[in-house]
Amino acid sequence: MKLSVILPAYNEEKTIRLILDKIKSVDLLEGMKKEVVIVNDCSSDQTEEVVKEYMNENPQLEINYFKNEVNQGKGGSIHRGIDSAKGDFIIIQDADLEYDPREYNVLLKPVLEGFADVVYGSRFMGGNPHRILFFWHSVGNKMLTTLSNMFTNLNLSDMETCYKLFRSEHLKSLHLKEKRFGFEPEVTAKIARIPNIRIYEVGISYYGRTYEEGKKINWQDGFRAIYCILKYNLFDQKHKK
Repeated sequence: MKLSVILPAYNEEKTIRLILDKIKSVDLLEGMKKEVVIVNDCSSDQTEEVVKEYMNENPQLEINYFKNEVNQGKGGSIHRGIDSAKGDFIIIQDADLEYDPREYNVLLKPVLEGFADVVYGSRFMGGNPHRILFFWHSVGNKMLTTLSNMFTNLNLSDMETCYKLFRSEHLKSLHLKEKRFGFEPEVTAKIARIPNIRIYEVGISYYGRTYEEGKKINWQDGFRAIYCILKYNLFDQKHKK
């Protein structure tokens, strides 16, 4: 079996080598193999040079590298990664250092034990470390998660989490449209419509960044998320390709 790690990257020259080191060091449960699918979203810094140098220095880590010639947004990069992934399971990994790849096994466990098809890593569950940052971000996140839950009839505590692990056949079957930060509410709305889908949630740690450290999401993305929750739960009912 193989885990595909989709790594969308935009101007992440300072952190992408560090996150790749963390991914490389992880030994997955049951001897599972891993591949990293990097999608460089037309970065204007040295992200591409750093990635290519890393690939030359670390041939033992399977890395498939793609570059968008025009900026597509995070969602657009994830779409390309999903199409290119060859693993039995897929997880999304931001190129910053906010999420810890050592916790892949925490998300894999319910799937490998036969309980789950999808596992969300919640930043608001469990006793793992969580950096304390912005009050209004946390309020906005909870509001978006609650609104999403109202329509999907799920009981998630963190719909906006980056760490979502899927069986590949389920994720690849979805008709996904959102190019930017609307990916999270869209994929949640559409995965919830698959008959008999088993969605689990586990607690993870979170090492958040400030805007000075490179955080990119803002209040406008929050309004877009509300729009996407309403659109993909009420008006756009097509979820399969």
